[in-house]
This record gives sequence, structure tokens and C-alpha cells, in this order.
Amino acid sequence: MAEQSSLEVLAERMRANIQKVVVGKADVIDLALIALLCEGHILLEDVPGIGKTTLAKAIARSLNCSFKRIQFTPDLLPSDVSGISFYNQKAQEFEFRPGPIFAQVVLADEINRATPRTQSALLEAMQERTTTVDGQTMVLPRPFLVLATQNPVELEGTFPLPEAQIDRFMLRLKLGYPTEDDERAILARFERSDPLADLQSVVEPTDLVAMQTTIRAIRVERSVIDYALTLCRSTRTLPGVLLGVSPRGSMALVRAAQARSALHGRSFVLPDDVKQLAPHVLGHRIVADGQSRLRGRKPEDLLADLIERTPVPVDKI
Repeated sequence: MAEQSSLEVLAERMRANIQKVVVGKADVIDLALIALLCEGHILLEDVPGIGKTTLAKAIARSLNCSFKRIQFTPDLLPSDVSGISFYNQKAQEFEFRPGPIFAQVVLADEINRATPRTQSALLEAMQERTTTVDGQTMVLPRPFLVLATQNPVELEGTFPLPEAQIDRFMLRLKLGYPTEDDERAILARFERSDPLADLQSVVEPTDLVAMQTTIRAIRVERSVIDYALTLCRSTRTLPGVLLGVSPRGSMALVRAAQARSALHGRSFVLPDDVKQLAPHVLGHRIVADGQSRLRGRKPEDLLADLIERTPVPVDKI
């Protein structure tokens, strides 16, 4: 319990730090914290100007970790991400110059603007925490987190992320437009200075790794696991769905539920943890078929219907 109490203190410290920059959006910040506790990658998808990059930077600066930003463009090469080997004439030998992927927190800004070949440079790093250059595999630092942003409304000059890439993001988050009061607070907060420029780190890398280890001890009853499996497996046979949730998605849902339980001060997972997180963990892993798209049915709509009609276990935890 002492470890869990420490986790709550550190999480609250980070939440308060991010809220110095990001006005409102407490639910989005909590979801981002859940992904961090699971060492899961985050895809921030929304219209321009909402604050996706600002949120990503606030998360990165709250962690005392090495940070690199990659501005994805159509001419970006895989070597610009992973690094290159070059011949040092003075030393008379080849040397490796690491790319930005070797940071602990990597911001992939406007990731869908890069070509599929460059996007694929992130695949190995996101799943295995390693990268291979010139046949040599190198381990990336821990913790390792990718925060990616993309604008769904921009089609010209963009390359949609393939399913294999999207499946590696634990959560897809959407900020949405602020309320009138929140937008007024944003104008007041940024009127004279940028609070992001003065934001300090509040969590050490070792603390984050320790928290990531702690959540694995959160108890998950068999009935809760069965509920999560039912949701995930049902997407594979759901009418209107071309591609359902993978086993990676099932694992992500249970792990995220453990993190949510820890943030709420519990040592066990409730079915409601699974239900509340399912849209954010599973929604981007589902591909609707042609008929559903013609009818205007999005994967999120199909998933919402499935969640609504799937019985929630009521066994005593």
C-alpha cells in the first residue's frame, strides 16, 4: 500500500504540473497518465489548434527525461529518425550518430505527414524498445514513450497510418474544443507569457519506471479478465467490422485498467475500469467495412453499441 500511495502522490504531482499549461481536459490528462504508467504510446488526434502539441510537450517536460521532437514531413527519411553510420576520416573508422529515436520521450509531430517508409522506422522501436541500423540492434533507453499527433481533417500531403502502426499506440486521445469558460481561461493564461516555457520536471525517470512496475501488481479477477476478453473478441465477429481487436489490444486494455485502478487508489480492477477505457484503447484498433462507412458508421459507433449490450460482471471483487 505504501508503494501505491507513493504512486498516487507522484501522479497527482504530474497532473497538477500539466494543468499549469493545459486548461480543463482533466479526463484527457488522466488518460495520458494511464498510458505513461503502462509505458504505452499515445496518439493525439484532433483538428489543428486544439493543443495536441502543447499537451505532448507538457507531458514531456513534466518528466525529467531526455526529450526529442521529430517534425514529420514528406521528405523525412528513416535515417533522420533512427540515425546514421558515417566514416570518421580523422579516426579512420565508422561511427554511429544516433537519431532522435534514442530519447526517452519522443514527440512525433504530425506523424501522418511522413511517408510509410519513414513511419515504419518507428515500428520496431514502439513495440520492442529497440532499433536496428546497418544490421546492428540497439536497445533504447527506459522509459521509452512516443507521443504522436495527427490532424484527421487534412488529407492533402498526408499518409494514413497503417493498421500495424496504429495498433502499437496504447491510447488514442481527442481533446475536443474547450468550453467557453476554459477558452477564456486559456486567453488569460497565455496573454502575457507562455507557461510551457517555465514548466519544470516533477517526476524522475526512476520514479516512473517504479510506478510502471507497481501497477503490474494490481489484482485482476477472472470475471474482469473474461469481460475484457469478451469485448475484444466480439469485435472480430461484429457485423460491420472488417478488422477487430488484436491480442495486443486485449493486453493493453487489461494493463490500462490496472493503471486506472492505481490512480483511483485501489489494489484491484473493477469492471467499470475496463468499460470506461475500452473506447480509448480499442476504438482505433477497429476497421469498419465498406458498408458501414457508406452508412456513416464509424468504428467508435460500432464499439459503443457493443459495449452497451455486453453484460458487465457484477461479482463481488
